[in-house]
Amino acid sequence: MADLSRVLPEVREFLAGRPVRMYIGGKWVEAVEGGTFRTLDPGDGTELATVAEGRAADIDRAVNAAREAFLESGWATMPVRDRAVLLHRLADLVDRHRPALAQLESLDVGKPLTAAESIDIPNVAQTLRWYADLAVRTRLREPIAVSGYEAWQVRMPYGVAAFILPWNFPLLLVGWNLAPALAAGNTVVVKPAEDTPLSTLYFCRLVEEAGIPPGVVNVVPGFGDKAGAALAEHPGINRMGFTGSPEVGRQIAAACGANLVPVKLELGGKGAAVVFDDVDPVATARQLVGAITFNTGQVCCTATRWLIHERIWEPFVAAAREMLSAVKIGHGQESDTQMGPLVSEKQRARVLGYLEKGLATGGEALLPGGRAEVPGHPCGFYVRPAMLTGHPDNICARDEIFGPVAFLMRFGDEAESIELVNRSPYGLANSVWTRDLERAGRVAVSLVAGNSWINGHNLFPHGVPYAGCNLSGMGGGVLGPETLMDYLRPQSVVRPLE
Repeated sequence: MADLSRVLPEVREFLAGRPVRMYIGGKWVEAVEGGTFRTLDPGDGTELATVAEGRAADIDRAVNAAREAFLESGWATMPVRDRAVLLHRLADLVDRHRPALAQLESLDVGKPLTAAESIDIPNVAQTLRWYADLAVRTRLREPIAVSGYEAWQVRMPYGVAAFILPWNFPLLLVGWNLAPALAAGNTVVVKPAEDTPLSTLYFCRLVEEAGIPPGVVNVVPGFGDKAGAALAEHPGINRMGFTGSPEVGRQIAAACGANLVPVKLELGGKGAAVVFDDVDPVATARQLVGAITFNTGQVCCTATRWLIHERIWEPFVAAAREMLSAVKIGHGQESDTQMGPLVSEKQRARVLGYLEKGLATGGEALLPGGRAEVPGHPCGFYVRPAMLTGHPDNICARDEIFGPVAFLMRFGDEAESIELVNRSPYGLANSVWTRDLERAGRVAVSLVAGNSWINGHNLFPHGVPYAGCNLSGMGGGVLGPETLMDYLRPQSVVRPLE
């Protein structure tokens, strides 16, 4: 059992539930079959909590509760301003409970507490407010000019929106996905990742306190092959959002396709940073080191391929090696930790396995990486950052590793850099680093991805659509105005004029 002496009393009380129950129809319930599973502290490998394990019967309960709430609670039919008031109230509660939510996020994922407090939790509140306000400003009825008829189009909520969410940013992605669906008037069922369900379940306490009607938000923790599969193939859902790997995304899309349920897939990436020779190599290395170590590299859109102009290769590599070697690795609850553990032993084995394969197939270690030993936490899932170089077809240059591993490649001119980036079958996010803004814009447009950033990476302002193409996603993105419309179905109304 993890040492909880450092955690807040409300967090300790929440984790003490045996099990921590799921939230269905406004009630805290145990699994129909009585199953449970453990969630671990990645920083020391010990148990954080026992959680009720949802399966098909629990998913069925949750979908039915969401359907009933959609039809009878008044959530779907209440004035948009009234829904916005409740979402603002929920955002205020997220802010008020930031210390507890951040602590749960840090303990469950392993990320530094400072990152959860300053980035993840505030972003949830901001996203709830942004979509609440956008819904108020959005015209849901538009007249259509057509001769001989009175016609208009109205936008209506779909019904039950289902979400299967990953473990790297559990609560932040609750905000990105649930906020537009709820603001549009849908009810929701969430299957959080089995590695990190705690902050999402605690969030349900705030949903209750905010006065959101029972059944509008339902959370069923469990495993992908049981709860996730049951949710994706359930005939009672009207919309599906999945964030995760392309492999699982294909399965989700196939299951939804059988019921003709529209699906939004936010999938993986193999982001590139193209660094031209007119930048400060030390300053740019500092930013990319920050990107690759943020959340221990468990970020789908982060820069993991570094394309460095041949004229600044040596100073850039030297600076990046020195900075990565100096990163303070530690438990997420320790104030000086810059990079925490990976989320699980399975994920650590994946990262270490890729390093081994990359070197065995011709890659060269510029910084070897490997297991990291953290004093006082011998059983945590820690790794050291790594830098490799070699042929662009090396497995570590090609596959998404999801860890603090950068693959570096030299280039000589603009055309070569674009060709190297666009070899990837992914298409999520890339960045261009240069003082020449004309070149920056030209290259940014030429890189095939849903998102191109200039002189920065991992940039997510509200109002700018974030999505992927190719292996990185389909069905629409998040964070933009279009996302609200994704959860509103169009309906035409026509009357002949006499």
